[in-house]
Amino acid sequence: MKALISVSDKTGIVELAQQLHALGVGLISTGGTAKLLADQGLPVTEVAEVTGFPEMLDGRVKTLHPKVHGGLLARRDVPEHMAALKAHNIDTIDLLIVNLYPFEATVAKPGCTLADAIENIDIGGPAMVRSAAKNWKDVGIVTDASQYPAVIEELKAHGKLSDKLRFALSVAAFNRISQYDGAISNYLSSVNFEAEKLSEDYVPERAQFSGQFNEQYVKVQDLRYGENSHQQAAWYRDLAPAAGSLATGVQLQGKELSYNNIADADAAWECVKSFEAPACVIVKHANPCGVAVGANPFEAYSKAFQTDPTSAFGGIIAFNRPVDKAAAEAVSKQFVEVLMAPDFSAEALEVFKSKVNVRLMKIALPTNYGQVRNALETKRVGSGLLLQSADNHELALADLKVVTVKQPTPEELNDMLFAWKVAKFVKSNAIVFCKNGMTMGVGAGQMSRLDSARIASIKAEAAKLSLQNTVVASDAFFPFRDGLDVVVDAGATCVAQPGGSMRDQEVIDAANERGVAMVFTGVRHFRH
Repeated sequence: MKALISVSDKTGIVELAQQLHALGVGLISTGGTAKLLADQGLPVTEVAEVTGFPEMLDGRVKTLHPKVHGGLLARRDVPEHMAALKAHNIDTIDLLIVNLYPFEATVAKPGCTLADAIENIDIGGPAMVRSAAKNWKDVGIVTDASQYPAVIEELKAHGKLSDKLRFALSVAAFNRISQYDGAISNYLSSVNFEAEKLSEDYVPERAQFSGQFNEQYVKVQDLRYGENSHQQAAWYRDLAPAAGSLATGVQLQGKELSYNNIADADAAWECVKSFEAPACVIVKHANPCGVAVGANPFEAYSKAFQTDPTSAFGGIIAFNRPVDKAAAEAVSKQFVEVLMAPDFSAEALEVFKSKVNVRLMKIALPTNYGQVRNALETKRVGSGLLLQSADNHELALADLKVVTVKQPTPEELNDMLFAWKVAKFVKSNAIVFCKNGMTMGVGAGQMSRLDSARIASIKAEAAKLSLQNTVVASDAFFPFRDGLDVVVDAGATCVAQPGGSMRDQEVIDAANERGVAMVFTGVRHFRH
């Protein structure tokens, strides 16, 4: 049995080679890898000895040879293949261990030159990987260090790899090649090439959106059904999910997550991450129906629940602090589908032991969790895809422009920033009443902003919450004064809106007439 080893990332390769040698596997290797193994006292044959042809062109040509690809591609069950190998003095290669030049890491570096990017496009590696993966019945193809233990375990137990493992390795290999080629395509098709600037230190300008968009995902799980029971669905994650994102979570208990659970959980989790103080977000049908900050998770939940107890039934709840016993006991009194937090105390977990259907999700948060966001957002349309930079804008006090005679109080300014954060996660048209770090009424997803304002007032009344002296955030401008009049009639004394309407002055005049403060944020938060 022979193994050809050619790796860019040499993590764990010496230990693997030592174990292969101990099992009687002959070692063939290239360049730097061969030197590393030889320095460790391992008997290794350089590829140049196998091919009878030296490495050349700075290592660009070393494995692109019939004695390599013949040894990988020959089918052992086809006599003509084996006869051809014998006639040309080609030995079979039974195991290929390859990882590719670090193209993705190279182009991710600031100031990466075009020359560096091109030099890190692997040619021989992918060619060998494809050859071995195609001939999976006879060749094991290892493309990642995480696969080393399984390979050694089977070789120790059976002296060979099983069909099941070889096929799995082949699938993983083709997936890796797909990812690699996609990254190269994304990079090159984003380059704004300027021939007159071409030099070894040429750092090209790159378009934000590449000419071809290739994105790769890994399946997390099949789902019982999709948005509706007659639809099929599966959940996928990014190849390298961001720390603190929903895809990194671990389900501690409860039923399997559904399609709608995941969609709503993401909305709740992204919203709660936007707050620095202890916060709780309750989501129903992708909209926050209760959001609050407090001194601790229990207080935050108690305030958030008051906003809309009816909608909170069967909702998704997210905390940005570990859930303790007090918060767990409060939440357990209602029907909840999913509960998410960075952690749960032992006492909190004990509270939910008897509620076996409640899905508990633990999602570790990095220290900069408020800044961890997807860089891009996608939306499928008929035979196409909409791609945009994510709405990661964070509003600061300095961004606010007071446009009315009346000035907001410091308390109103704080509530205004709170309301604006919530409005960002409410489906447009969005109207959010807030006071003392708590949502008091939320109007979402209406075709008319006027209707959203009315619904927010109706919900507050149903929850027996007074909207007197509240702050209101509107995700987009008021096109007429009627929307402003509705929120002021309900009790609002301060309004935040983007501004930018042809009738801005009319709405400003109305605010002055009603004696309320108004600020323009200069940015809107449509969420469809």
